[in-house]
Amino acid sequence: MVMLKRASGVISAVAGVGFAVQARAAELLGQPTPGAIDLQPAASPLKHQAIFFHNWILMPIITAITLFVLALLIWIIIRYNKKSNPVPARWSHNTLVEVIWTVVPVLILMFIAVFSFRLLYAFHEMPHPDVTVKATGNQWYWTYEYQNPTVAEFTSTVTPEARTTPQLYRLAADNPMVVPVNKVVRVLVTGADVIHAFAVPAFGVKIDAVPGRLNQTWFKAERIGTYYGQCSELCGVDHAFMPIQVNVVSQADFDAWVKSKGGGEAPVASSAPAASAAPAVSGASAPAASSAPAASSAPAAH
Repeated sequence: MVMLKRASGVISAVAGVGFAVQARAAELLGQPTPGAIDLQPAASPLKHQAIFFHNWILMPIITAITLFVLALLIWIIIRYNKKSNPVPARWSHNTLVEVIWTVVPVLILMFIAVFSFRLLYAFHEMPHPDVTVKATGNQWYWTYEYQNPTVAEFTSTVTPEARTTPQLYRLAADNPMVVPVNKVVRVLVTGADVIHAFAVPAFGVKIDAVPGRLNQTWFKAERIGTYYGQCSELCGVDHAFMPIQVNVVSQADFDAWVKSKGGGEAPVASSAPAASAAPAVSGASAPAASSAPAASSAPAAH
C-alpha cells in the first residue's frame, strides 16, 4: 500500500511537470521551446489537423494499449509465478483468444487509417495558391525564387552567431522567405546537389528536396510573426547550418518587400492561344517584419 501511494505521487509529479512544460511551450510560437515535450504550437490549418491526429487519435490508443499490456504483465507475474501456480497448464492454444488478438488490432488500424488518410489528403489537396515559392537546397544554404508575384532568386544563409541570440543561432537566416498572412503559399522544393529536406514545424510542413525532382507542399500561415525550421535531411558536414526562416507579414508589408526586391506581379496571360504565362494574382504582398534579422543579398560565409 505504501509503495502504491509512492508510485501515485511520482506519477502525479511527473504529470504536473509535463503539463507545466506544455503550458510553457505555448509561449514560443514558431520556434523550439527549451525543455518542451509536446509538438510546436500550430500556426496553419495543416498543423492543427496533425496535432489533433496525434493528441486525440494516436495518443489515447497508444496509452490504452500500453496500460492494457502492462496490466496483463502484472497479472501474469502475480497469478502465474512458480509460487502461486506450481503446476502449469498443459494447453497451448485458445481459438477465441487468437481470433480476438487478430481482429482487434485490425480494427484499431482501420480506425487510425480513416483519420490518417484524411490528413494525407489535406496535405496533398492544395487549394489555389496565392503565392508560389521555389525553394532549392544547396550545400549548405537555401535559395528562394518567387512566382506570382515574381521575385528573382536570392540566397538565404545562416545568421552569424554574433548577430543573433543563442536560442535562435542556426535557426535565424540572413535573408528569410517572406509571405503574406492568411494566404495559401505553394512551396516547390528541389535540391541542387544532394538530398535536403524543407521543414517548418509550426506549419506542419516537411518535404524532401531531391536533385532532379520537383516536390511541392503548401501552408497558410494564420498569424503574423517569424517562424523557423531547418533542413531535416543529413546532407553533409554543414547540415546544421541550413536554417529556414519564414517571416509572415501583412499584405501591405509583403507588397513593399516584393517592390524592394525589384519584383512585381506575374504577367497576365494574353488572349492568344499560347497561354503559357502564369495568371496575375490579385493579392500581392510585403516586407519582412522588423523583428527579423537584417537581410542581405550576399550569402554569409560559413
